[in-house]
Amino acid sequence: MKNFFTTKRLCRAGIITALYVALTYAFGAIAYQGVLQIRPAEALTILPLFFPEAVPALWIGCMLANLGSPFIMFDVPLGGLATLAASLLTYGTGRLIKNQILKVAVGGFFPVIVNAFFIPVIIVFLCDGEATSIAYWTYFGSLCATQALWVYGLGVPLYIAIYNLRKKGVSAFSDAEKKPKTEENIQSEQQENS
Repeated sequence: MKNFFTTKRLCRAGIITALYVALTYAFGAIAYQGVLQIRPAEALTILPLFFPEAVPALWIGCMLANLGSPFIMFDVPLGGLATLAASLLTYGTGRLIKNQILKVAVGGFFPVIVNAFFIPVIIVFLCDGEATSIAYWTYFGSLCATQALWVYGLGVPLYIAIYNLRKKGVSAFSDAEKKPKTEENIQSEQQENS
């Protein structure tokens, strides 16, 4: 656990949380509309495929973002738990699946389906006086479509960009420590490349 809480990971978690909140608040009331949620912050739910610190960051970011929700009493704790569950499943996918295309397809599925099942419960059954199964399934279908738009439409390009930056060795997107350039390290690199 000593190497888990590095300064880099804590900073990355803070940035992910802040981005989630800012991207949600930027769209104001339409980020919380039940049938058609305009919430591009959901693209960030693809990040647990790379970063374990994205799991708590998204959870906290979602709870903070939901402070602006008209369903605040239920949306903050339950919406946060839905995001936490989806993030944990996405993180597990990133650890288990090695094929990049399959990893993104399966990892992105969890934020879509978990939110599509749980958010209508908050809107229809907990906050609406006239709960019906038709209303639930209408919200379910709508949330599947909008979540898929954000997770796959914006999340996949985000995934590709981070994947390429990690391949190039950009340190902000990687946890690998760079070895100091000493005479011994240079010689061992040259021997490996020969």
